[in-house]
Amino acid sequence: MTESVRHDWTLAQVNALFALPFNDLLFQAQTVHRAHFNPNEVQISTLLSIKTGACPEDCSYCPQSARYSTDLEAEKLMEVEAVLEKARAAKAIGSTRFCMGAAWRNPKDRDMPYILKMVEGVREMGMETCMTLGMLSKDQAQVLASAGLDYYNHNLDTSPEFYGEIITTRTYQDRMDTLSNVRDAGMNVCSGGIVGLGESDNDRSGLLMSLANLDEHPDSVPINMLVKVEGTPLAEQEDLDPFDFVRTIAVARIMMPKAHVRLSAGREQMNEQMQSMCFFAGANSIFYGEKLLTTGNPDAEKDQALFQRLGIQPEAAKGYSDEVEEYVIEEALKNKQQEGKFYDAAVN
Repeated sequence: MTESVRHDWTLAQVNALFALPFNDLLFQAQTVHRAHFNPNEVQISTLLSIKTGACPEDCSYCPQSARYSTDLEAEKLMEVEAVLEKARAAKAIGSTRFCMGAAWRNPKDRDMPYILKMVEGVREMGMETCMTLGMLSKDQAQVLASAGLDYYNHNLDTSPEFYGEIITTRTYQDRMDTLSNVRDAGMNVCSGGIVGLGESDNDRSGLLMSLANLDEHPDSVPINMLVKVEGTPLAEQEDLDPFDFVRTIAVARIMMPKAHVRLSAGREQMNEQMQSMCFFAGANSIFYGEKLLTTGNPDAEKDQALFQRLGIQPEAAKGYSDEVEEYVIEEALKNKQQEGKFYDAAVN
């Protein structure tokens, strides 16, 4: 059974998906996933913080907020060539998309020339480009699109009802307006949220409903698990049940069947079995690299080893350079040659 693309979900319908028996939910999610994607391919991105800390926003989960006392040291916007060097390294380990994040409320005009050079430089390497710079005006979105930015990330974080408990310095509508500006400029939208903030079941459903009921579904949907950082208001938040996180991935896959659902922040706290279950539930995108902006992430070698054990291949960037395509083909051939060496989880 596959679900058609819908934009009219009700809270009761989303809650009903979450309430399905776990095996039934995963079976439905995997069926939807196979109707739209190769189930053994995962898109690989790398995320770099190009400007760290001293953010004026008060997002309760974020160590980059200037309002909280964390060990994070504020840094100025990186030089263009330093960013491009990181992009080259990301490409060398198999990333096909390079994401650049800045701890801003919104980018200033003085920063835009450097931002545009970063976009142009990464595109010249044959990689997809993504940025997350805070709120965007219509004009800023158009300028970024004209420079060739492929994706813009701006997460909704949680439901409209719970949002004010997590952030007070910008509204939910501010976030929705930025998504509209990005889409109107012709860029791909990357938008998701965070699970484990202390939200209710209704809030979890409300987040996914807000995303799935947009006029167009986001092209990428990052599902983050809260990473608790000392000094932030959510540092002592109760741990999330792993099954609740997997359910969120599965419901996102069913509701947004053509989107890449990204297994995002929190992977360092997940064992391989939990990550594998997320891939089965429909996650087909990850970040490579030791950090996600400022929080930990499994290193690329661990991810490559897990992919090999699961028979997962990296997804090629669509419509980009032959060099990227060749890399993916080479990796597929290597893994094909080692098919007899896959770890058999059944023995444990």
